Amino acid sequence: MSTTTRHREGQKHAAKPAASGTAPARSRRHSQRWLAWIFLAPTILGMGLFTLVPIVASVVLAFFRWDIISAPSFVGFENFATVVQDPTVRVSFLNTIVFVVVAVSLQLALALALAVMVQAKMPSWLRTFFRSAFFFPLILSAASVSIFMRYLFNEQFGVVNWFLSLAGIPAVPWLTTPGGSAAVVIMVYVWQNFGFSFLLFIGGLASIPTETYEAASLDGATAWRKHVYVTLPLLSPTTLLASVMAIISALQVFDQPYVLTRGGPGDSTRTAVMVIFESAFQRLEFGQASAIGVILTLIIMAITAAQFRLSKRFVFYQ
Repeated sequence: MSTTTRHREGQKHAAKPAASGTAPARSRRHSQRWLAWIFLAPTILGMGLFTLVPIVASVVLAFFRWDIISAPSFVGFENFATVVQDPTVRVSFLNTIVFVVVAVSLQLALALALAVMVQAKMPSWLRTFFRSAFFFPLILSAASVSIFMRYLFNEQFGVVNWFLSLAGIPAVPWLTTPGGSAAVVIMVYVWQNFGFSFLLFIGGLASIPTETYEAASLDGATAWRKHVYVTLPLLSPTTLLASVMAIISALQVFDQPYVLTRGGPGDSTRTAVMVIFESAFQRLEFGQASAIGVILTLIIMAITAAQFRLSKRFVFYQ
């Protein structure tokens, strides 16, 4: 037998264990793949049933007239035309936009100011206390907080007006005037929701290298200049994330105005989500409610897309 023949036979014998060894490995990968799908199935099923299906159903329902009692009837874009011509809907969207501008501005400004203060030099236990205290309102039920605040701002026996009377200030009709009710709704919303933005800013501030501040100090920068020319630019990615999430949340505000004022007086605090609720569950106009929801979703998507497009100019990554 030649050397070449023996070499080929040796290769065949050596290849047999390797070939036989691939079958168990292939079977193990196959079983691991099925195991992964089994673990993912509850999440995928839940998202499909409780997220994807309702979204598709809402979009489809926007083109039908349906009151639950009778069968749905296709009306095309009639629901959208009715919604656009409804003065209550227009006022509610205007109220929502004004609310978003004021509430989100206050929320981000307050969260950033408190985050900078908490990150300043102080004992670690005190810093932990402030972080927990500022985040605590966020874990409370919005409805229960609004009920409590409704009593605090009551014109006749509210604690707020009682403190004002000690200073000689007459009782303020907080919840019975358009300006007062809007101010209370904004204050309650900002107080309860700024904690999330606060934690985002805390994380963003912690990620800024200390060497950057040391270099600025060597250049003679004051504390204010460090804040303007170092902190804010390097914190811009966090600011983008906080603003996007705050605007999306504020555009969907419902609990605070509904519990505090029921949208009044008049329509001064009625929001877009309140109109969706009233159309669907009070007047049983589910088609129009879905149409308003689709319009609100498109507005949220447009604003978010505009934020990310503008971020290319104002966001600086390290």
